[in-house]
Amino acid sequence: MRSLTGPGPHGKQRMFPGYFLPSETGLKLSPRRMLTETALAPQAISTKPRVLVVDDEYGPRESIAFTLSSEFAVDTAERATEALAKIRAQAYAVVVLDIRMPEMDGIRALEELRKIDPIVAVVMLTGYGTLLTAQQAMVAGANQYLRKPPDVAELIDAVRKQAEATRWRRHQAKLAEEVRELNAALKREIDQNEPQIWQARASVELVHDLNNPLTVVVGYATLMIEEARAVAALDPVHGRRLHDYAAIVEKAAEYCHHLSENWRQASKQAIAFSRLDVVQVAHEVRQVVFFGEVAVQFTGLPSAFIRGSKFELMRVFQNLFKNALEAGAKQVLVSVARSAGNIEMIVTDNGAGMEADHVRRAMKGGFSNKQSGTGLGLSICRHLLGAHGATISLESTPGKGTTVRIVFPATA
Repeated sequence: MRSLTGPGPHGKQRMFPGYFLPSETGLKLSPRRMLTETALAPQAISTKPRVLVVDDEYGPRESIAFTLSSEFAVDTAERATEALAKIRAQAYAVVVLDIRMPEMDGIRALEELRKIDPIVAVVMLTGYGTLLTAQQAMVAGANQYLRKPPDVAELIDAVRKQAEATRWRRHQAKLAEEVRELNAALKREIDQNEPQIWQARASVELVHDLNNPLTVVVGYATLMIEEARAVAALDPVHGRRLHDYAAIVEKAAEYCHHLSENWRQASKQAIAFSRLDVVQVAHEVRQVVFFGEVAVQFTGLPSAFIRGSKFELMRVFQNLFKNALEAGAKQVLVSVARSAGNIEMIVTDNGAGMEADHVRRAMKGGFSNKQSGTGLGLSICRHLLGAHGATISLESTPGKGTTVRIVFPATA
């Protein structure tokens, strides 16, 4: 009986690229049926991650499929067009894709595949490995690149790792879709019931403001998991980086806690104000809520003190920055100056801008020209700034951007 694997360089096990006959595998097959067709039949209702192996050469394709079949539910395709049809029909965890194929090569197939499923992990294989083909594969959207024939252990490890990465990305995408659906449902609720009860509106404001920091918590938690693996190797640089991420997650969680606690206590006590640096508050929003977004820049006074609530003002800047960035702004400039005993902050962006009528409606609240927007952002800002004795005005020009002017009473 011929072995499926053989010794490679340094004693590693490599798969032979040759063909395998049914009699050599010990499996009883019809002469016209491929190995994977019989081997995969019991997996029809399997919960194993699904893997698609695409290679025009029978031997390598069936060898890879057989190697993976103990841990994964494996399908095969001998042409890119056949593979694309299968990917349209069902979701896979990993696609193992050969670069050199007739009719449509692996690079072109990968580009088409990404139009169908941008999430699935793709491991590229080639027996003609060069730096150029590796670069082309990665640019086209591959997740990993292996020489052909691959080491058995290396192949299994790569597919296992990429299957888990796909599972995580699909989970994240599902959560994001649920948030979008929730926003849409809340917006419909507002349109139908806004005139009746202010409590419903306040609840929606809370959910609206919690979405961004909660996304930050999830994002940085993911980074912490990756860095934790590096810390295991006692790398001091990565250890420090993990500490910094943890600090940001802590700040974001503190912000979320304040929002929920503020809602719970809203009817019992007034918000406590203290002397604070409003410029520092805006900087913290940029760092904590928007991952240090480089589009947001500051000019003018490096610090400016007012009396207010740090977390309530964080809500204001969160909404202003988010509106600008979602309007396509490539630059959001925050200028700070002192004028006649007041602190003036002007937030200017070069986004899509709005019509004059849209500006008026947006300031009242409940209007948004974004598909998933609730139209509450500017209304929230106006309400919170009013509690600080501040004023807000907005000017916007379609195609040129928006300018928001906030004037705070200064403090010594």
